[in-house]
Amino acid sequence: MSAERKEFRCCLFVPNKMSSFGTDKSYNISFFKYNNSTNNQEFTNMSTFKKKINNVRRNILYALTKNVGVSKQKDANLLDKDKVKRVLILRPNHRLGNQLLMTPLVQEVLETFPNCKIDLFAGKVSPILFKNYERIDRIIRLPRKPFKELYKYIKTWLTLRRRRYDIAINVAKDSSSGRLSTKFARATYKFYGEEDAILKPLHADYIHIAKSPVYSLRYTLSRLGIENANKEVPCLNLKLSAAELAEGKKKLESLIENKEERTICLYTFATGEKCYSESWWSEFYERLKSKYSNFNIIEILPVENVSMIAFKAPSFYSKDIREMGAVMANTAVWIGADCGIMHLASASNVPTLGFFSVTNAVSYFPYNKHSKALTTTELTMDDIFNEIDKVLLASQA
Repeated sequence: MSAERKEFRCCLFVPNKMSSFGTDKSYNISFFKYNNSTNNQEFTNMSTFKKKINNVRRNILYALTKNVGVSKQKDANLLDKDKVKRVLILRPNHRLGNQLLMTPLVQEVLETFPNCKIDLFAGKVSPILFKNYERIDRIIRLPRKPFKELYKYIKTWLTLRRRRYDIAINVAKDSSSGRLSTKFARATYKFYGEEDAILKPLHADYIHIAKSPVYSLRYTLSRLGIENANKEVPCLNLKLSAAELAEGKKKLESLIENKEERTICLYTFATGEKCYSESWWSEFYERLKSKYSNFNIIEILPVENVSMIAFKAPSFYSKDIREMGAVMANTAVWIGADCGIMHLASASNVPTLGFFSVTNAVSYFPYNKHSKALTTTELTMDDIFNEIDKVLLASQA
C-alpha cells in the first residue's frame, strides 16, 4: 500500500499525589496515521487508540478528583427564582455530542429562571451550537491543547473568577475538569450532581446523559423551595431558524432527483469500535435501496470525507454544523451509528434511528419524537428494517 505516513503525539500527564508542586510526570506517546482515502479502517484504528489513551487519562484524573466539591446549598425556601440573575453551566469538553447533550439542561435553566443570563464554560463548538439561544451571555472556551497554549489555558481558568454567580452547575458528575472548575468558580450555590442514589430509583431514564443533569437540578432546587414541575425533560435542540431550515431544504433538493418523495438520510461513519464495517453497511444499503425505492436516499459525510458505502448514494459534505443540521432536518429519517452526528440529528428534530453495538444505549439514546435506539447485536437485519418501517409510518402521520 502506497501511502503517506504522518506521526502524531499525545501527552499523558500524571500528577504525583505526594507533592503539590514538583515531580509530576508526563509521557509522550507516538502513533501513526496513513493517508489513504480508500482505507477507512485507518481512521477507525487511530480513533480506537486515542480513545484508549484518553480512557487512561480520565480514569487517573477521576480517581484524583472524585471527592472534589459537595453541592453548596443554604436553607430551603431561601432561593427566589425571580432573583436569580447569573447562572454558570460548566461542561469543559470539546466533543460535539457532549456539547449537544447539554442543551436540555440549558433549556431547563432558562425556563426555570426567567430573569437570568447564562455563562457557559464549554467546548470549542459551543458558540455555534448555542447561536440562537437567547440569554446566553458569555461562552468561556478552554483551548483544545492546553500544553501548546498554556498561557491561554491559564487565562481561561482565571476568567471563571471574574464574575460572581448565583448558581454554578456542573453538568457531568464524573467529569474531573467539570468538578474542578465548579469548585474554582465564584457562586452562592454550587451543584455538582451527586444525587445518583436518590434519583436512580425515581426515574427510569435517569441514567441518560442528557436527562440526569436536569433531574438533579430539579431535585436540588426542590430542596431550596422551588417546586418541581415533574414534566418531560426537554429534547436536544439546535434551535435552527426558519431561514436555516429553508436553506437546508434548498441544499437537500439539489441532491435528490424526485423532490416529491421523502428522503432517507444515512451517516455511515463513527469513531473507533462504534463504526460498522463496510460489508455491513454495503448489505444494509443495498437492501435499503430495494425496499424503499420510492424514497430518495442521501449520505451525510463526516469531516474525514469517507463513506462506508463507497459514495454510492448522493452525498452532502460540510464542515458547518448548523448547515448539516438544517439539511438533515428536512429528511424523513436519519439512520446511523451512535456518534456526535446522531445527537446533531436528534437536536435538529429529525426522527433518528441510532445503531448501538458498543456503547450503552440507555445512556445515549435519541429521544426526540419518533426516534429510537437499536442495539444491533440483539437484532437481525429483518428486525432493523421493521423498526425503520415503524419510524417512517409514524413520522408521516
